[in-house]
Amino acid sequence: MTITFFVHQWKAFWRSKNTGKSIALRVLMAVFLLYLLANLLFLSFFLDKILAGTFPDRDVITSFNSVLLYYFLFDLVIRYQMQELPTMSVQPYLHLPIKRNKIVNYLSVISLFSAFTISPFILSLPFLIKVLLPQQGAVALIAILISILGLNTFNHFFILWLKRKENLNAWFMLLFLIAMAGIGLYDFYWQGQSLSHYSSLLYCAILLSPWYAAGHLLLGITMYFINYQYLRGNLYLEELYTNSSSKISSTEFPLVNRFGKVGDLAALELKLIFRNKRPKSTVMKGLLFIFYGLIFYTNPQVASNPMGLVFCPLFMMGAFIITYGQFMFGWQSSHFDGILINKIDSNDFFKAKFLLFSLFSTASFLLTIPYVYFGWKILLMHFIMYLWNLGISTLIVLFFANNNYKRIDLSKKGSFNWEGVGASQWLLGIPFFLVPFMIYFPFKWMGYENAGISALAIIGLIGILTRNFWLALLVKKFNKKRYQIAEGFRNE
Repeated sequence: MTITFFVHQWKAFWRSKNTGKSIALRVLMAVFLLYLLANLLFLSFFLDKILAGTFPDRDVITSFNSVLLYYFLFDLVIRYQMQELPTMSVQPYLHLPIKRNKIVNYLSVISLFSAFTISPFILSLPFLIKVLLPQQGAVALIAILISILGLNTFNHFFILWLKRKENLNAWFMLLFLIAMAGIGLYDFYWQGQSLSHYSSLLYCAILLSPWYAAGHLLLGITMYFINYQYLRGNLYLEELYTNSSSKISSTEFPLVNRFGKVGDLAALELKLIFRNKRPKSTVMKGLLFIFYGLIFYTNPQVASNPMGLVFCPLFMMGAFIITYGQFMFGWQSSHFDGILINKIDSNDFFKAKFLLFSLFSTASFLLTIPYVYFGWKILLMHFIMYLWNLGISTLIVLFFANNNYKRIDLSKKGSFNWEGVGASQWLLGIPFFLVPFMIYFPFKWMGYENAGISALAIIGLIGILTRNFWLALLVKKFNKKRYQIAEGFRNE
């Protein structure tokens, strides 16, 4: 049956009306992935010299052992951002008399067709053959490869399980991010017991007693069956929402209920985000930038840099605005005609966008308050750039939204997906990131840094207080171009 599924998917691809466009995109993606894999292969051949230069006081094999757990931890984070759930391709089979086990097997097999699956072997195998095999022998080589296979399998199916769980409860996402941040802080900032110490002990033990590698393989197999059983019981994403108490309506958002029609429109867009792949993954990636400060502020020299004091909070406070807002109004492209023919006031439509931006920006600011640990000035800059994003960045994004005619398929994956990307997205980044620096740096150059910071706060506050004026201009422009936007969405 798995082969039958493959055949059907192959036929569906070639019979699609967008086959030509899909082939071009897949060829481009294949070239890009081959380039990345070639870089990993090149890196592997020189990995012994890189490790010898990085850790001159250690044996090369010991150095390799000490970084393996770091690799799998990094792999876990990258998979969380980029690995997609293979669910949409089996939708037509769910109502047919086909055993769920066969569908789940197909989903499990097809999910393994990923660059993530082969990356650790491309990166490590040439090094292991070149260095480990002559010194430790074939048994040690096989043991290390089994360990890598087990941890790679664990990461793969753990991320699939985690993403399915967070469809029901966002706390899983938050707990995962907190755990990753906690490990990073404990290892690098609080100077706890380094992960490299445990990694070195673990893999040195495997070299001495190769049968220990079976534990990692067992870990991967266990995670496979956990994901298998969960997927078998909750086979499809829509089924998860249907059977879950987390099913929400536009009236179940207490924060937006009191805003009337504007709140209803904002609630509908929140439902659009939660129920579709592309917007949900975009928002999640935007939220990850909240942890950007852990990399930035832990370096005193970089944190004291004037550019960093503006850019870092601008990026963290405005992550949702820029990542999600750059595709406005493409998120509604599939039902944009319905918006135009319904009794939806354009003014309310734009106010709902402002409300959505305000909610996520406020949440981002509150979540970054703990950065006060690095100094009160950091918190002050976060608040100032929070005002700037609410007053100015939202206006910039919605101004460019009136020039976006690119359609977006909400059901498609978000990673390596350039659907909806056009000139508007590239041009948006210029004023979004440059305007605050154009205001701040003249004051900084003249020696009045505090005046530059105050200017950003004042201009942001003025933008918030005069929002109705700018809203009227945006609505006026939208009313002139809305049919042109709708036509663009239809012709994609």
